Amino acid sequence: MSGDAQTNNAAEPAFQKPGDLVERNEDTGVMQLESLCMNCHENGMTKLLLLRVPFFRDIILESFECEHCNFRNNSVKSAGQIQEQGSMYTLNVENDQDLQRQVIRSDTSIFKLESLGIEMPKGDSQMTTVEGVIARIHDNLASEQPLRKAQAPELHDALVPIIEKLEKMMNREAFPFVISLDDPTGNSWIAPNPLDKGAKYKRRDYPRTHEQNEELGIAGDAEAVAAETAEIDANDSEIVDGKVYSLPSECPGCAKSCFVNMKKVNIPYFKEVFLWGTVCEHCGYRTSDVKTGGEVPEKGKKITLRVENELDLSRDILKSDTCALHSDELEVTVEPGTLGGRFTTVEGLLTEIRDQLKGQIYDVDDTTQTGGDSMESSDKDKWARFFSRLDSAIEGKMKFVITLQDPLANSYVQDLCAPAADPQITIEEYTRSDEEEDDLGLKDMKTEGYEQDAKNEKDEGNGEQKS
Repeated sequence: MSGDAQTNNAAEPAFQKPGDLVERNEDTGVMQLESLCMNCHENGMTKLLLLRVPFFRDIILESFECEHCNFRNNSVKSAGQIQEQGSMYTLNVENDQDLQRQVIRSDTSIFKLESLGIEMPKGDSQMTTVEGVIARIHDNLASEQPLRKAQAPELHDALVPIIEKLEKMMNREAFPFVISLDDPTGNSWIAPNPLDKGAKYKRRDYPRTHEQNEELGIAGDAEAVAAETAEIDANDSEIVDGKVYSLPSECPGCAKSCFVNMKKVNIPYFKEVFLWGTVCEHCGYRTSDVKTGGEVPEKGKKITLRVENELDLSRDILKSDTCALHSDELEVTVEPGTLGGRFTTVEGLLTEIRDQLKGQIYDVDDTTQTGGDSMESSDKDKWARFFSRLDSAIEGKMKFVITLQDPLANSYVQDLCAPAADPQITIEEYTRSDEEEDDLGLKDMKTEGYEQDAKNEKDEGNGEQKS
């Protein structure tokens, strides 16, 4: 009986038909169905495959092929919903391994070669590598060069050095260069590496604007949102310490009306800070942030804390959104913009770092935290050791040192000996680098003489109108 059953199963076709429209390969999980070819308007075949990507989430690979006109097309779609926040990835490509990093682009994302100032616009989705995206940009530009040479020679000549630069990138002759991937849906991705250090790999999550929500088709009517919101007390001419203010806003997750709660707190021996928190009653979206008041200081500040016991873990800590955090003992590096602004304790901050990393490394339903079958065993061991060390630090079982480097000097660690100096805290001021000045927009900021510049521009405009 068992031998006959095996023989019968082997004779069955690979694709089983659960319904009239969709066929499914039980061995590979590939589904296929007939669909209209937009090139010749005959029926072609679309194949779909649900795939789980390590460090990311579930995606759908879609491939179409028409046997009548040989038209082919591939795309990648998210198997989940639009994320609560958009995401921005930046990678400094330094070697061949970086070129082979996996890239997932949704049709709402923008891939940009920062070093060349050129980008691959929205509307094109793919699952490939960094090299694959560069090759696609190169092919798109180079394929129409003969036509440009005849019809637009100036444009042809301008593109020649760019195409040559792209060829050098693919030939491993143009290291290093910088790429970025920006997606307001949060469903695009550049693969991380456990060995990434410093500013080589950055990920920044950001709330979508109303315009971005409108473009994605999830925004509500702006007038209706405004009609549902409340007004702030007009008698409040100044913001009072400790008082909670509710400001009308739009939820970045579902685009419905919500309130942002704000409170000003004066931290002793530091400065005043503003705590911001959003809770959406419609979709449950939650976020918090911390902003500091005052002018931009002349120098940045570096704070080093030696954590030696559980008392140090309970110290208050303010990490602004411009602050970087680093610890050699924990092998942790948090770039500016990651986690946003946080006012918590040392233990709370380390817990947030651990939970966010686990959310990126392991799947939500991965209770064993093995990373899935497709994660390399060496990577599994590295992440297991990393999280074990981080857990020991959170539980107060090991000593370590953390360093906060903030170019705007807006970060703070509680001094338990104030007003005297705390022997476990070292604070030093430093001169901001040109890169930090540029990232913060301070080079373009003008605080004196701008009135005269505005008057000159107005006079020049009036002169052109008269002429």
